[in-house]
Amino acid sequence: MTSFRKAVEARDPDAMAAALAENVVFRSPVAFKPYPGKAITAAILRGVLRVFEDFRYVRELSGGEGRDHALVFEARIGDTRVEGCDFLHFDDDGLIDEFTVMVRPLSAAQALSAAMAAQFDQIQREALN
Repeated sequence: MTSFRKAVEARDPDAMAAALAENVVFRSPVAFKPYPGKAITAAILRGVLRVFEDFRYVRELSGGEGRDHALVFEARIGDTRVEGCDFLHFDDDGLIDEFTVMVRPLSAAQALSAAMAAQFDQIQREALN
C-alpha cells in the first residue's frame, strides 16, 4: 500500500502533501488544464477532503515496476454517489509526480465540478500560503 493511500485513508492532508513531488502535475476529472506544482495540488487535495464524504479506496492496481498505481475509490457528494480512480506515477524518489483523477458517472462529475468550484477561491488562497 502506498504512503499516499495511507495518508488519504487517515484524512491527513500534511501526509498527503508529503507524498507529492515539488514538480507534480495534477489532472482534474473536470478541468482540461493541468495544475502543475505541489502547492496547488496539495490545496486541491485538501479541498477534495472537504467535499467527499464516506471516501474509501476499494482496490489498488500497480504496474510499471511499482512506479504506477491506480487507486479505485467510492465516495459521496451529498446524495450523489461517486466512483473514481486516482492514477499515480512515482518518481525516482518515490514521490508522486503525476496525479490524474477520473470519476463516473456524469452526475458525479457534475456534482464534483460544482462542489470544487465552490472551494476554488479557498484552494487558490491555500496554494499561495
